[in-house]
Amino acid sequence: MSNEMKDSSEPDDVLVFRSRRWVKPEDLNAHGTLFGGSLLRWIDEEAAIYAIIQLGNHRAVTKFMSEIDFVSSARQGDLVELGIRATRFGRTSLTMRAEVRNIITRERILAIERIVFVSLDGDGAPIPHGYTEITYNRDRLPAH
Repeated sequence: MSNEMKDSSEPDDVLVFRSRRWVKPEDLNAHGTLFGGSLLRWIDEEAAIYAIIQLGNHRAVTKFMSEIDFVSSARQGDLVELGIRATRFGRTSLTMRAEVRNIITRERILAIERIVFVSLDGDGAPIPHGYTEITYNRDRLPAH
C-alpha cells in the first residue's frame, strides 16, 4: 500500500484517498478517542457514494462488510482520510476495500478488506449494472 496519493503512474490496486474528516468532540468515545461507530458511519457513507458513482444507480445499498481491523485510533483535532477502491464487479454488486489513516502521521487506523454494495431496482430487487471497470469520471452519475 502506498502512503502517497494515487497518480497516473501508480498501479491500479492503490487506494485513492479522497475523503477527509476532522475528529471533533462529538466523534469521541468515553476514552477520548475516535468512536468506532462514528468511523464506520463515515466509511459506509463514503462507500455508498463511491458505489453510486461506480454502479450508476442511486439505489445502491450495503450488503456485506468483512472483518473490521482497528489498528490504531485518533484523538480530537486529528485529521483522518478515507480511501476506498473497487476490487471486483459482480453482476449486481460491487466489492470494495477501505482504509482509514491519520493524515499527519500516515498511521493506519482501520482497514476493511471487503465491503459489498448491491444495485437495486425501484422495487428493491437486485438489478444488473453492466459495469466491469472502475470509472474516474462522473459519467455514471444517475439522473433523477
